[in-house]
Amino acid sequence: MQKVELPDKAEVIVIGGGIVGLSCAYHLALKGINDIVLVEMGKIFKAGGSTYHAPGIVFQTNPSKTMSNLAKYTVNLLSNLTYNGNPCFYKVGGIEVAYTKERWDYLKYKLGLAKSYGIEGADIINPEEVKDKIPLIDSNKIYAGFYVPSDGVAKATWAIEVMGKKVEEKGGKLFGNIEVLDIKTFDGKVKEVITSRGNMKCEKVILCTNVWAPLLGSKIGLKIPLVPMQHPFVWVGPIEELKGEEREAIHPVLRHQDRSIYFRNFKDSYGIGSYYHNPLPLNPSDLPSYTQRDIPTALEFTPEHFEKGYNAAIELMPPLKKADIYHKINGVFSFTPDGFPLLGEFKDIKGVWLALAVWITHAGGVGKAIAEMMIDGFSEWDLRECDINRFHPYQLTDNFINLRGAEQYRKIYAIVHPLEQSSEHRNVRLSPFHFRLKELGAEFFEVGGWERPQWFKCNEKLLYGDYHKRSGWEAKYWSPIQGVEHKLTREGVAIYDFTPLTKILVKGEDALEFLQYLTTNNLDKPIGKVTYTLMLNKKGGIVGDLTITRLDEDSFLLLLSSFMGLQHLSWISRNLRKGIQIIDLTSFYCCIGLYGPKSRDLIERLSKESFSDFPKLTAKKVELKITKALALNISYVGEMGWEFYVPTEFGLSLWDNLWKEGKDFGLIPAGLGALDSLRLEKGNRSWGNDISTEYNPIEAGLEFAVKLNKEKFIGKEALEGIKDKGINKKLCCITLNDKDKVVLGKEPIIKDGKVISYVNSANYGYTVGKCVMYAYLPIDYSKEGEEVEVYYLGNMYEAKVSKDPLL
Repeated sequence: MQKVELPDKAEVIVIGGGIVGLSCAYHLALKGINDIVLVEMGKIFKAGGSTYHAPGIVFQTNPSKTMSNLAKYTVNLLSNLTYNGNPCFYKVGGIEVAYTKERWDYLKYKLGLAKSYGIEGADIINPEEVKDKIPLIDSNKIYAGFYVPSDGVAKATWAIEVMGKKVEEKGGKLFGNIEVLDIKTFDGKVKEVITSRGNMKCEKVILCTNVWAPLLGSKIGLKIPLVPMQHPFVWVGPIEELKGEEREAIHPVLRHQDRSIYFRNFKDSYGIGSYYHNPLPLNPSDLPSYTQRDIPTALEFTPEHFEKGYNAAIELMPPLKKADIYHKINGVFSFTPDGFPLLGEFKDIKGVWLALAVWITHAGGVGKAIAEMMIDGFSEWDLRECDINRFHPYQLTDNFINLRGAEQYRKIYAIVHPLEQSSEHRNVRLSPFHFRLKELGAEFFEVGGWERPQWFKCNEKLLYGDYHKRSGWEAKYWSPIQGVEHKLTREGVAIYDFTPLTKILVKGEDALEFLQYLTTNNLDKPIGKVTYTLMLNKKGGIVGDLTITRLDEDSFLLLLSSFMGLQHLSWISRNLRKGIQIIDLTSFYCCIGLYGPKSRDLIERLSKESFSDFPKLTAKKVELKITKALALNISYVGEMGWEFYVPTEFGLSLWDNLWKEGKDFGLIPAGLGALDSLRLEKGNRSWGNDISTEYNPIEAGLEFAVKLNKEKFIGKEALEGIKDKGINKKLCCITLNDKDKVVLGKEPIIKDGKVISYVNSANYGYTVGKCVMYAYLPIDYSKEGEEVEVYYLGNMYEAKVSKDPLL
């Protein structure tokens, strides 16, 4: 057969021929991109990545709504693809069993997630029902099972061939046995891909090389935070109880997470994979070549790492003991520092796109999302958790990547609370008065790489009377001290560390015009004015919310979320115009927040100026003893207060002066726990919880921050269409009827037995004396007084729609 020559150019080049690369190419082709070239180091449809050794088990339920959406789409996609008359997905169902009461409770939490995210038919089933579905199980060993009927087995190798042929039908070209040697860039843009069989010019390239990605990334100055891990897997059979079975799979896929193992039925056999061992990281450069192994990511089996897992498997499924291990490998796949994939366009090189650290479970959805972002500029789903640009420079060091990646491996089947903190590489990014906070007994949470107080043990002595109490799941990573800090912020004065806020200076002759286009509100205001505004994508989804302070005619200070700062900075840079400078000031300035009815009296102890004639949403430079600060009269907690920005080296002295003078006013330090409950009572939205790219300002109740009479801004046209058409849901305040109960967020909301939404934000409101929640409800159920129910860990709590805001 004559070798087909590589074209000398292509609109899009996809590097990697596993299920992720083919999914990206397939979805681009469906969106009308025909000039696609896919290159693969191994053989087309028979490459050597994890697609070819993974067992294909798919569990859709995940604490992340985005990951569940990616999985749901993958199931639907593969279910509708056929290979030689056979489906590319077998909906045999999925079961997670509980060996402990703690796991049983966690399965109830998982059921709530499944209901919230629209995973139909999910349920908790008893041991006998588990055994009915998987007869090999010893039902006496388990408490219960979490069952999802639409989970199952993906036939990834079939799916890639079906998708690949569709790409070719649309005009795309697939090439195997080609190594990509380099990617040439110029002036921050992709120009050419250098391969072992020639060079191709292009403007867009997608890296889908998974465990090999760090090697190629290093050639273009892209540090990819991914670590390959070895993972023991075996096939056991034949099993006497399945003798003669020829169907692909008849039993649900199974997780035994209390022993970190999983199972997958295949004909008369079972596959078993184990995480029940210490992590086994690999350097990508140590992976064998295709001349050494047909599947370079299927390495030599290490029985010493599988022994505990295999014994646990036999304990749960005694019939396995009589069967033989007939195939065994250490499969290699990738982990990132936070467990999420690496998706999107690299901020420093236009045209370099990544779709990495993606499992078969999510591959279909990832292909769709990448195609949407490349062609439309946005995805249907909120992808902030997966954004390649989310990592700070220190998080791109080998040590951080390896340690956090190993931690993710160890925790993959652990019971992980939504507020649980990482234990690796902490105390890296600190405010200038961090050690003062530590002396006061701060309980630190990590947010956006910063150490931030959640509450202070020094305030424990202020607990008295009938205060809110919790037990069980909702009491983890929580303290009643948060209630004290909440109340004293409302009634006295409290000091907050806001140093981690992302601070960006935008300046230039056309800075106002640029920011008017970038955001929704009107910024053409006098110097010193502070404006709350939004950034939208082209569909009207909320990319971020922020305040913008006009410092002078052509200079503006942008204040954004601490944990999404890098993504927001990337968005601003992507839309940047010539002549405009953006400078990240986050590390150059610290910030102290002072809030409460006594805050004015306290601050006037340090300043000769009167703060009585300091209007809301304004900023001015002030002297606080020997420290010069930029003061902003804004309040996320909804009480009188100011934020003070000073150069980092002056932060400690400002803190000390405020603390010294504050003793006469009963000043207390307060943390993020109180901040969240305070803002909920006042109806202030939280980015990533209440608002994201999946919601628009009209639904979110933020229309006041949008000025449609501006000439133009990103998302304006879409928003005008939404306004004309009307919305079918809106963000509502909901309160629990039982004042002693509390939920944490992501719980399903039920009306007349049907799930109608889920909780976006929740916390106890210590001023109103009940749990406060926010959720997007269908318009028909959004009126004040509407009664609903909230599912929480197997219980149904009565609730009602309340006024927004409560205070």
